[in-house]
Parts: sequence; structure tokens; C-alpha cells
Amino acid sequence: MERRRLLQATAAAAGAVPARRVPGANDRVVMGLIGCGGRGRYVAGFMKEAPNTEFAAAADVYLANAEKARQWAGPRARAFQDFRRLLELKEVDAVLIATPDHWHATCAVLALQAGKDVYVEKPLAYSIREGRAIVNAARRHGRIAVAGTQHRSSPHFAECARIVQSGELGEVRFVRVWNYVNRSPKGIGNPPDSDPPEGLDWDFYLGPAPKVPFNRARFLATYRMFRDYSGGWITDYGTHRFDTVHQIMGVDQPAAVSASGGRFTLKDAGDVPDTIIATYEYPGFVLSYEGYLLNGHGCGGRTPGMKYYNMRGNDDRPNGMAFYGTNGALFADRIGYEIYAEPKQIAIWGGPSQNSPEPRIEPRRMNTTDATALHARHFIECVRERKPSYAGVEIGQRATSVAHLGNIALRTGRKLRWDAATETFPGDSGANALLHRTPRKPWDLVRF
Repeated sequence: MERRRLLQATAAAAGAVPARRVPGANDRVVMGLIGCGGRGRYVAGFMKEAPNTEFAAAADVYLANAEKARQWAGPRARAFQDFRRLLELKEVDAVLIATPDHWHATCAVLALQAGKDVYVEKPLAYSIREGRAIVNAARRHGRIAVAGTQHRSSPHFAECARIVQSGELGEVRFVRVWNYVNRSPKGIGNPPDSDPPEGLDWDFYLGPAPKVPFNRARFLATYRMFRDYSGGWITDYGTHRFDTVHQIMGVDQPAAVSASGGRFTLKDAGDVPDTIIATYEYPGFVLSYEGYLLNGHGCGGRTPGMKYYNMRGNDDRPNGMAFYGTNGALFADRIGYEIYAEPKQIAIWGGPSQNSPEPRIEPRRMNTTDATALHARHFIECVRERKPSYAGVEIGQRATSVAHLGNIALRTGRKLRWDAATETFPGDSGANALLHRTPRKPWDLVRF
């Protein structure tokens, strides 16, 4: 109980209310965008739709993207190649950080030090220790800090949490999460090294990551296929679903993890696993995660008339979560949920097979829409009203850590015990060495 109160206090502190400026309900919130690719401009568009909100500046190491964002933001907006120039603008109240993962922590910590509120796209950080640095900086500087885990803004996931935590689903001892997509046979291809495009500062793009020649596979949409910049599929898609498991099950961290997998089939330029199965032990239940890049069907099976997130074929169900209770199973994804009921049992197991057709729980289903727009506007509301977020960076850190734990277990090849209070593997120096990467000089701008 004490640890739970400590986590709640930390989460609140990570979105605490400072003294620099307190916008009123009619005051304008001035934003800056750091990382101006497709996702950055997409989320920024929803923030800009909030009343009295404008984007005054955009920064990207690729000037073509910074200029696109500047033109979208309006004639008074400014474009920078170095995000530190944006942070010098006193009129900017808050920033949206949508860079590649390996830059999240440096940008966020420096922004918080500069007195800006921050919204950080998921995964929160490249490593567990970098994520903790963001949380600590938010608390130390008293700024609003929100993770881009938009499932937290989805009403249907709140309803799923109510169903499970009320006991309506019965006892839930097994949870399954899956992310499937078929990238075979060529994956992201094997393009040759080349000169970077005009307007790209490639060394700045690499930043704290190892120095390598420019290769278009390492840039923009496919960077997450490289361990230099990301944890792969599990940190990309898995982070959202781990966060939702935490929300629905009322937990925050596992106690142990093991993993199997590797890069078996894809022979492209990337190096993250094309197959990873991770098993997490939580108090009272087990979570199984499946990340598979060689088939798109996932759990399979659809209900006529339902829509499923990222559905591509006629039968696939590529992303989702399943909560298996003694009264029924709840299957959910970003745009809906379904409950499949267990029949009422009227005979002792091993006796005559007699099950009542009456269900133990009411079967039901619903579809909704992605909550990114709600989440983006929620951040603006937090900035304007100076209130903590229900998706603060402490919560984002806990979800992102689960993904990192799966990767660390895979790399070590053994079952690991996890101490969530200290964020370490007790007595395991080899696993603890994977909690952080030493940034490349001169891009070690923040001490982690």
C-alpha cells in the first residue's frame, strides 16, 4: 500500500503545477513541435483544434519536414533545425515531442529544464533509465508532462477496466497481448548507403546513437526496425497495450519476465526481432505478449459487423488484448471490445457433460474510434488548467518499461526478476547493464 501511494504521488508530481505561468480559460496556449514527421503533424493538428491554441515554432533535423510544419502552423511560425533554438523562445508554453525514440529523453529533459510543459510520444524513452530521467525532470521543474499513450483517453477502455475490476468477468488469471503484421518476404529491403538528402543533418539525427553512414532504411518511417533508435515492435505497438493492461487490471509493473524469439526470416537491413514472445508475471496473473512480423492474423476470428484495428484481410485480427476470466473472455483493441460468455456449469467437472445455455456474463460488443484527438486536446486542457494528467509520464514510464523488460529478457536469454521500486534487476549486473546506453559524444546533452 505504501508503494502504491508513492507511485501515485510520483505520477501526480510528474504533472505538477508550477509557478511560471498560469493560463486562464481564455488565454492562448502557445505550442512548439519537435519532430515534424507525419505523426508529429498529425497529433499537432488535433492540439491546434483546441480553443485558443497555436503552434509558434517547429524543429526538425530534416529541414523539409520543419518547413512543412511551419507552413501548416501559420505565417508567424518559425522553423529550426536545432530544437534547442525552439526551447529558447519564451512565448512557447509547451512542446510536442515526436522525434525518433532515441531522442525523446534528451528533448524532453531539456524542454522541462527550459520551463516548458511536454507531451512525449510513445514509447516514452529509448531506455528505462532515460524514461526515469524524464519523470524526475518533470517533478523537479514542476511541469505538466504527458505520455502519448492515447488509450488512456478511450472511454471504451475505461469501461473495460470497470468490467474487470468490478469482478463481472470473474477471476482473471491470464491476459494475452498480440501485435501481428506480415513483413515477409522483403521487410524494409536492403537499400545501399548513400549521401543524405539535402537539408538533413545526419549526424544530428543520429545524435546519441552510434555513428553510421546514411541509409534511407534508418530514416523516417522505418527507423524502428533498428535497435540503434528503438526497441522494435514491442516498444512501438506493445507499449500502448501494456499501458491498457495496467489500466484494466489495476496494476503497474510485473515482478518477473522471460522471453524467446529472434530474427528468423527477415533478411532486410533491420535488426530487431521478427518474432518475440515474452511472459510477464504480475501479482495474481500472467501476461503473454506476442510480437510477430511474419503473419498478420493475430488471434484470428471476427464477429460479423465488428471492425478491428489495422484489419487488412478478410479474417485477420492483428492487434489486441484478451482478458480471460472465469465468467467470460474480454477481447479489446483500439477501436472496440467484445465479451464472450462462459456457459453456466451445472455439473461437476468429470461428471456428465451438462452445461446450461444460459451465460455467466452478458455477451456484448461495441465499436468506437481512435482516441488520439481526445488525448491531444486533453494535454492542452492540462496545460491551460494546470492540472495533472491521467496519462502522466510516470504512467508512461511504467508501460514503456514493460516493453524494455521483454527486450532485455530476450537479449540475456534468461528469466529475470524485476524490482519496480528501484527499477533494477536485483543481483544481475548483466541485465542491469542493459537499462541504459551511454550516449555518443558530443550528443550526451543530458546526464541519465
